[in-house]
Amino acid sequence: MTLLQEVQEQLSVLSLKKASQGLEKIMEKAQMEDWSTLKTLNMLLAEERQARWDKAREKRLKIAGFPYMATIEEFDFAFQTSVTKKQMVQLQELTWLESAFNIMFLGPPSVGKTHLAVSLGIAAVNAGYKVIFIHMDQLIHALKTQEISVKGKYKLKRLYAAELVIIDEVGFQPVNRNEANLLFGVVNQLYQQTSIILTSNKGLVEWGEFMGDPVITAAMLDRLMHKCEIFDMDGDSYRLNHRERILKK
Repeated sequence: MTLLQEVQEQLSVLSLKKASQGLEKIMEKAQMEDWSTLKTLNMLLAEERQARWDKAREKRLKIAGFPYMATIEEFDFAFQTSVTKKQMVQLQELTWLESAFNIMFLGPPSVGKTHLAVSLGIAAVNAGYKVIFIHMDQLIHALKTQEISVKGKYKLKRLYAAELVIIDEVGFQPVNRNEANLLFGVVNQLYQQTSIILTSNKGLVEWGEFMGDPVITAAMLDRLMHKCEIFDMDGDSYRLNHRERILKK
C-alpha cells in the first residue's frame, strides 16, 4: 500500500469520504501550484465540508416537500406587476426569518402566489434553514388524524420543528369550526417562534366566511398579522395566458 492509499484509507475510516476521494487530485494541484502544507490541508477539508453541506441541503430539500422547484429569476414580473423583483430579492436575504415575520400572498388562482412562496422556501433551504411546505387540506388531514396516523403525527412533528412553514391554498376549501380550531392551534403554537408563508385565494375580509367562525378567524389573523408582509396580487391567470395549445392558429 502506498502512502497516498494509506492516507486515503485513514480519511475514509474517519468518515471523511469526500476528502479521501479527492486527495489525489488535490495533491497533484498542490504540487503544480506549490501550495503550502497548510493550504493543501485547508483545501482538502473545504472539499469535505462542501460535500457535507450539499448532502445536508439535499436532505432539507427532500423533507421540505416542495411541489416543484422555483426561483425568483424564473418569475415573470412583467406579467405580474403586483409585486416587484426588488421586493422579492430583498425577502431572499431572509433577515425576516430571524424575527419570525410572516408573509401572505393573497389573490385569485394562477397569479404566482405559490411560485413566490416556493422560491423563498428554497432560498431558505439553501441558506441552511429547515422548511416545510404543506397544502391546507393536507395540514387539516394531518391534524385530524394525528392520534391514529403515524404519518400524520410525523408530518406535524417536522412542521413544528421547522424554521419556516409554508401553508399553501388556504381558502380553496371551506373548513368547519373544529377544523378552524385545529388550524388556530397550529398558528398559535408557531406564533413568535416560526415564520409562516401563507397563500390564499381569499381576501382577509372573506376569511371569517370560509373559516366558519369569525371569532377564531379574528384570533388567528391577529397572530398572523402581528408581524407580517402582505402582498395583494391581482391580474389575469398566468396559466391561461401561457397555455399550450393543440391546434395552431
